[in-house]
Amino acid sequence: MTNSDASTGLDAVMAELRSHADPGNVAGMERFGIRPRTEVLGGPNLPQLRRMGRRLGPDQALAEALWRSGVHEARVLAVFVADPSSFTRDRAEAWVVDLDSWDLCDGFCSSLVDRTPYAHDAARAWAGRDEEFVKRAGFALMAALAVHDRSATDEAFAAFLPLIEREATDPRNFVRKAVNWALRQIGKRNRALNAEAVACAERILAAHPRTGRWVANDALRELRSDAVQRRLRQRGPVVQGSA
Repeated sequence: MTNSDASTGLDAVMAELRSHADPGNVAGMERFGIRPRTEVLGGPNLPQLRRMGRRLGPDQALAEALWRSGVHEARVLAVFVADPSSFTRDRAEAWVVDLDSWDLCDGFCSSLVDRTPYAHDAARAWAGRDEEFVKRAGFALMAALAVHDRSATDEAFAAFLPLIEREATDPRNFVRKAVNWALRQIGKRNRALNAEAVACAERILAAHPRTGRWVANDALRELRSDAVQRRLRQRGPVVQGSA
């Protein structure tokens, strides 16, 4: 796509996005903790944005233009339009620092970066960053990989557990929820990782009975539940691939 084509395409897509704008929805989004620094239209909703993304993409040039627009819904759409095969690590690093809401962060991780060859490396790197939504992205990416990356080894996911243990005391709500999410998803992958995740949660609780309590107890409640244990027994052994 040429620059002229990208500009024309962006104009049409932005007009479509604005046709769904509903300022009355903005307050509702805020109640769910979605308070980005960028302009918020209050629509389209997530299913509509996913459908638009399937129709328009993959188109990396359009995705870049949507991201630069500075409109929240356009950036969410950019995640669905972007082409994982041409979404370089440099682009991921440029976009991750722009994350300013949990919904954009989680979509970025679970609908784009988790499909790239550097996803495991990015998860480890971002988990060690200080910025709230960059750190959340590290753990949201771990959670997404635990669900989507069927070829990775148990060792690849076990390597995330020390990072989860290290960051379980972060007091920021958006971070600790992602830490907990990663721990739970890793522990639901198979029986071996379930045992490792449970042990990780127990270590968090023993070392940080106050600051790590919610992350650990919430994970243990799900990972030890009859429903999860039954599902893991029925699933049987997982054929291991390469990380």
